[in-house]
Parts: sequence; structure tokens; C-alpha cells
Amino acid sequence: MEMNTVISIERILVILKKHFRLVGLITLLITGGVWAGTYFLMTPQYQASAQVLVNRKQSNTVVQANQIQTDIQMINTYKDIIRNPIILDDVVQNLRAKGDFTGNVQQLQKMITISNKENSQVFSVDVRAKNPYLAADIANETVEVFKKKIGKIMSVNNISIISKAKTDHRVVSPSLKKNLAVGLVGGFLIGLLLAILREYFDKTVKDVQFISETLDLPNLGLVFEIPESTKRQVPKTAKTEKSRTAKRIQG
Repeated sequence: MEMNTVISIERILVILKKHFRLVGLITLLITGGVWAGTYFLMTPQYQASAQVLVNRKQSNTVVQANQIQTDIQMINTYKDIIRNPIILDDVVQNLRAKGDFTGNVQQLQKMITISNKENSQVFSVDVRAKNPYLAADIANETVEVFKKKIGKIMSVNNISIISKAKTDHRVVSPSLKKNLAVGLVGGFLIGLLLAILREYFDKTVKDVQFISETLDLPNLGLVFEIPESTKRQVPKTAKTEKSRTAKRIQG
């Protein structure tokens, strides 16, 4: 099994060396296509984040410790509520009034993600949009509406906005470096696969090993190629002898 693996790897290296131009060309074409698609076809995405603290002030230390655990558990509920139409309907209306957003609630839901670290009372409202200013506006408007309405929805008063979203001009998606790396690896593998297939379906006899190893036929002998110079000399010699014979007959 190990011997077969070594032979297979060696065979692949031989094929790669033999068809390195084909593999290189396919790799360059696919990598170039990925670069063009990323640069010209994909829309840049920007991200902005606002952070919310879930905490209720208590004077008693024991009660406060229990309340912290309760607040942490409540974050999962808040995650569902903040992306619910009961919150986002107002967010869409407020953004439309400002002239910032022309979409609907379903589109807004796809732009918003909620994240938090384990056992943390802070969760983050992350928004991705085509415009960095729009991403920040959506994040801030969402946490403001959530803070105002959650008290009426759940009769609680434990929400504080600790960090508003700021405009960030760094592109978070698509990642040109990652896409190029994927294109480079993918192009190389596709080129190598085409080279292997080309070698596999090419049944032209090129050497003795092909006959004995691939076709499993006995080797009966070798026929060497006659040099071109020798081929040209043969007719000339035959013609000279014919001419001499004709002269003898005439004489």
C-alpha cells in the first residue's frame, strides 16, 4: 500500500513536470478570473457595530449575582426580539424618514447579526451594508428602537447602550486575498486534474515502459529509427548501380 502511494506520488510529479505549462496556464486563468470577478462584479460590504449592556442595578450582592445570570440568559431572548418585525418595522420607518434606507424588513433582517461572548452581559448588533454610513445608521437606529420598546414588551429596564456604531471605511467583504488564495489553489488542482486526464487518455506508444507496464505486453525487440541522411543515400546508390549495368550492356 505504501509502495503504491509512493509510485502514485512519483507519477503525479512526472505528469506535473511534463504538463507544467498546461497546469500553469489553467492556474493563471482561473486566478485571473477570480480577481476580475472579485474586483468588478462583487459589491464591497462595510460593517458597523453597536454594543448593548444587559444589566439591572441591585443593592443586595446576592440578588445582584443571581440577576446577572438571569440577564445573561435573557440575551438569547433579546437576540430574537431585536431582529423581529416588532422592532425592525419602526427602524425601517425611521430610516426612510431620514432618507437613508429604501428597503423592507426582510432585507434589513439579512443585514443584521447579533453576537456576544460566552457569559458576557454585552451583546453586539452588527450591520453589513454597501455604504459605511448606512451600516452605522442602521446599527444605531436598531439599538435605539430596541431600548425604547423592550421595556414595554417584557416589562424590564435593564438595557443600556454602551457603544454606538461608528463609520468604518474598511471593506469586510469580499476579501480579495482570500479569494485569490482560493483561486490559486483551485486553479492548480483543476490544471493538475486536466493534466492527469490528458495523460490517462493518451494511449500513444512513447517508450518501452508503456508497452510492458500499461498494455502488459511482452517486448519482442526494438526497431531503431533510420536517419534521414541514410534514407536519402539509398536511392542514389541504387540509381548508380543501375546506370553502370546499362553501360556494360551497351558496351
